[in-house]
Amino acid sequence: MKTAVSIPNDIFERAERLALRGRRSRSAVYTAALDEYLARHAQDEVTDSMNRICGEVGGNDDSFLAAASRRVLADTEW
Repeated sequence: MKTAVSIPNDIFERAERLALRGRRSRSAVYTAALDEYLARHAQDEVTDSMNRICGEVGGNDDSFLAAASRRVLADTEW
């Protein structure tokens, strides 16, 4: 897929130097950078999905789980 994007000159120049040093194409550098960015932000999607599912399922009244959670939170340094 080809696409055109606008980026600041300083970022372009840094990417060009990185591509030359690594003997990689400009496309390979930009692909790797975008892939890394997307991977780092995927955790937000996972958290959002888990929160949505937990909201749909709802809580259950488990007194053992509630007591264990309180003990763990009390012993956790914030």
